[in-house]
Amino acid sequence: MLQTIEQITADFVGVVWGVPLVLLLVGSGIFFTVYFGFPQVRFFKHSIQIIAGKYDDPSNKGEISHFQALCAALSATVGLGNIAGVAVAVSLGGPGAVFWLWVAGFIGMCTKFTEVTLALTYRDVTDKGSVHGGPMFVIKNALSKKFYPIAWLYAAFVVLSSFGAGNMFQSNQMAAVLKTSAGVPEWVSGVVFCIGAGLILIGGIKRIGQVTEKMVPAMVGLYLFGAIWILIARYEMIPGMFAQIFAGAFAGTAAVGGFAGAAFKEVIIMGIRRATFSNEAGMGSSAMAHSAAKSTPIQEGIVALLEPFVDTIVVCTITAVALLLTGAWHAEGVPAGSEMTAYAFETVMGPAGRWIVTATVTLFAFSTIISWEYYGEQGITFIFGDRFIPVYRYVFIAFIFVGAIAQLNIVLNLSDAVYGLLALPNIMACYILLPKVKIALDEYSAKLKSGQIKAYK
Repeated sequence: MLQTIEQITADFVGVVWGVPLVLLLVGSGIFFTVYFGFPQVRFFKHSIQIIAGKYDDPSNKGEISHFQALCAALSATVGLGNIAGVAVAVSLGGPGAVFWLWVAGFIGMCTKFTEVTLALTYRDVTDKGSVHGGPMFVIKNALSKKFYPIAWLYAAFVVLSSFGAGNMFQSNQMAAVLKTSAGVPEWVSGVVFCIGAGLILIGGIKRIGQVTEKMVPAMVGLYLFGAIWILIARYEMIPGMFAQIFAGAFAGTAAVGGFAGAAFKEVIIMGIRRATFSNEAGMGSSAMAHSAAKSTPIQEGIVALLEPFVDTIVVCTITAVALLLTGAWHAEGVPAGSEMTAYAFETVMGPAGRWIVTATVTLFAFSTIISWEYYGEQGITFIFGDRFIPVYRYVFIAFIFVGAIAQLNIVLNLSDAVYGLLALPNIMACYILLPKVKIALDEYSAKLKSGQIKAYK
């Protein structure tokens, strides 16, 4: 009976994350990019200046800085998908999948700009200065009352996703990796994760921002160090690697499993699906972290442009480079996933390479957990109010332990499915409110060019 239910839920995930959802996310990203005039190109340099604090206005409402908001959002998006997911995509879609991963990351930058700008425009700020935002608040505050059930549904999906994809899946994978690499019992890992998360989460978004602004650069830097090592060791293979990527993007490449070349459609789907699942562009989830920033809507939207760039074009590419330069992507007997990535690093760096992957998997997964707890809080607040947040935190922390020691495939399948459904209300709201974002962006751009928007530092 359980096997049947598990299969049904797995099929449900496949339906939700099928071609229609991928087309919706990619098509919307392309439309937004053209509609707004390629803001990911025009404002890329400006986004870095904002993060550096050059345009910080002390009078702006919010709880955390631009950089802390970006790191909090990145800590949720940069996760196991960047290591295990990319390995699966490349092993099934071939090197060409990397090209489409880049394309999806580029257009996802504009989707992220749109949803974050709207989240700050329609966020709720309490009398005590606490900030609540996200697609559910956008729908409630910007659209008519007939859309309110959709906002409530989005909030419910966020809460469910926080327990599965944002919690139990992450803790389960962390515990498994530590058990394989260091022999640490799953229950020990579960206890340690619970204590660590509890110490951070009790401080709310301010504590999360303070922790992630240190954790995210450290974990990305460690992973980048390993990639640079591989690039130096295999530098003579770099031109051939790029030739494989661009040739495979339009022709397909023989992939793991022995079939004679991945179909062109499969190459595109693998690359785009992995990018959209990894950077969360179109889901509206990271907009909840950005909503807490001391910023104006357009400025924070511009900051959010960097999120898919770092997550997909930088971190996912690190994994792809390691797989392609070492040949791990088609190595016999190596399962696709984090083990394949660990094998790639170990091929060049020895045991140190495996430990780098183990450390980054642990850091990536833990950072995802603490940020997704905050997202779940926003859903709880929308449905029940602030008074239920302490209860939610305790239950969430308990589920970290449950995820570490148990195999709950049915729960995780349902969570993955409802996570994918987050895109529908979010993208709907984005399309309805696009003209308002366009007006605000044009006004901001004109003021920036005229010098009306001045740097504070």
